[in-house]
Amino acid sequence: MRIGSLSLALVVASTLSTGAFAETVATQDQQRDVNQQQRIEQGLKSGELSTKEAGRLEREQQHVDRMEAHDLKDGHVSAAEQRRLDQAQNAASADIYKQKHDAQEGNPNSASSQRMQADVQRNVNQQQRIQNGMENGSLTNRETARLEAGQAHVDRKTANAAADGHVGPAEQRNIQRKENQQSRVIYRKKHNARPH
Repeated sequence: MRIGSLSLALVVASTLSTGAFAETVATQDQQRDVNQQQRIEQGLKSGELSTKEAGRLEREQQHVDRMEAHDLKDGHVSAAEQRRLDQAQNAASADIYKQKHDAQEGNPNSASSQRMQADVQRNVNQQQRIQNGMENGSLTNRETARLEAGQAHVDRKTANAAADGHVGPAEQRNIQRKENQQSRVIYRKKHNARPH
């Protein structure tokens, strides 16, 4: 009887530690998302990135967000999924470095760059809100998956707008509508009646 109780306790402890591991991994992935968006924003502000380069990097961020959404939709991230996600994030990080250190420069004071900077800053803020929700327990992994899918849509709109190297006022309004929608969804998910 004692062996059966011990086995049950080990299974429960293993399950709980796997859940805690998944939460920790997902939180670390969120921090990387925040860091990468901040690096893109800093590159725009310093002129190391042109609007077009930032758009290409946002397309890559969209890919990472979609992977996170897919991997977390069942509530956990497997070791194989985490390896693929790490590889994608490492590739995105390397691309940010390359783009910031190539011969191309942007004009941080241009209207287009200013619009792109504002959009990327908003992405930073949204990613931080998601990360905070995971850390304080107001978001589950499944809720985070849905939010990351929304972030991927925002990244896609931002990337599409910057694809030609110029973000116009109408394009920015379109991005802002999507960002406002995403902001409301983040708020609802963080403040729903789900027991913690």
